[in-house]
Amino acid sequence: MKYTNNTQFEHSDQPKIGVLLVNLGTPDAPTKQALKKYLKEFLSDPRVVEPAFPRWIWWLILNGIILNLRPKRSAEAYATVWDSVGQGSPLLAISEQQQQAIAENLSQTYPQVVTALAMRYGNPSIKHGLQKLRSQQVEQLLVLPLYPQYSATTTASVFDAVTNELQSWRHVPELRFINHYHDHPDYIQALANSVRAHWQIHGQADQLLMSFHGIPKRYLLNGDMYHCECLKTGRLLAEALELSADQYQVTFQSIFGREEWLKPYTMDTLKSLPEAGHQHVQVICPGFAADCLETLEEIQVENKGYFIDAGGQKFSYIPALNSDPAHIELLSDLIKSHIQTWVNTPTRETGETTKLYQQQTHNKP
Repeated sequence: MKYTNNTQFEHSDQPKIGVLLVNLGTPDAPTKQALKKYLKEFLSDPRVVEPAFPRWIWWLILNGIILNLRPKRSAEAYATVWDSVGQGSPLLAISEQQQQAIAENLSQTYPQVVTALAMRYGNPSIKHGLQKLRSQQVEQLLVLPLYPQYSATTTASVFDAVTNELQSWRHVPELRFINHYHDHPDYIQALANSVRAHWQIHGQADQLLMSFHGIPKRYLLNGDMYHCECLKTGRLLAEALELSADQYQVTFQSIFGREEWLKPYTMDTLKSLPEAGHQHVQVICPGFAADCLETLEEIQVENKGYFIDAGGQKFSYIPALNSDPAHIELLSDLIKSHIQTWVNTPTRETGETTKLYQQQTHNKP
């Protein structure tokens, strides 16, 4: 293997602590070509699609069918939300806002901490984010996947990509990895406050749906803890809002393929609510740290249509926490708790090293 060198390294440099924030990803543009590239990378990840049949069959399905049909439909959906939050992809625009706000928060206490943003799929890539941190002489690295609930399909995939890139580095930083924060009290409180703020404007609905991204049921049966963490987040949020069991439901969205996924499905639930006497529904998506196609189009447009078409009267979507100050404070505090021992323990004797470096430089002919 050819290792990546850091030729800009100087022994006199003060070492930095790096924080890599990672979200799922986004295409570069709302076009068929861009979506084909993005979907190929996403759906080729063995963590995302773990077929119950030989993988070569999935390769044929993906390249022969899906990538010839789905990019056009996905591009049309992305076009409806493009530039709706800042410029370009909403997920990327909001993630950049989050990264900037977190960097400002951390710099007030820890000037030696530097941050970078990466997407698991698409741009900016994890490789790009890590290279940015390496160029700033990072010797300790904290990775924060922006997925509150752990899943092998998301969180573990970030770990794979990070460690795969680090395998080629000559100098590997000390590494820490946050794999979930689904029950963090400040996370639950931030969600509860966002719901209450929505109620002040729109009133309280008959039903609050907590919609999480789905995964195949088979993954749960194979030991993925995602389902349990979603249910716990839902329960804790309901308790914070003082909701009874008949006032909320935890559901799962974004179903793909014919295999059974985690139930109940958000789509089916919304279709059935009017018949059950619920005319006013509100939906929150606690698993999404930033609004994206799955919330702005799938929930706010497509699933709203299912509810209204079934006879529902009033539907509203409660936005993700995005760059809300409480969310930034939560993520910043989460980072601080994991780097606390680092900031109090220098990685090398920079003073002695600097003296030696200066002596050697001074004695050069």
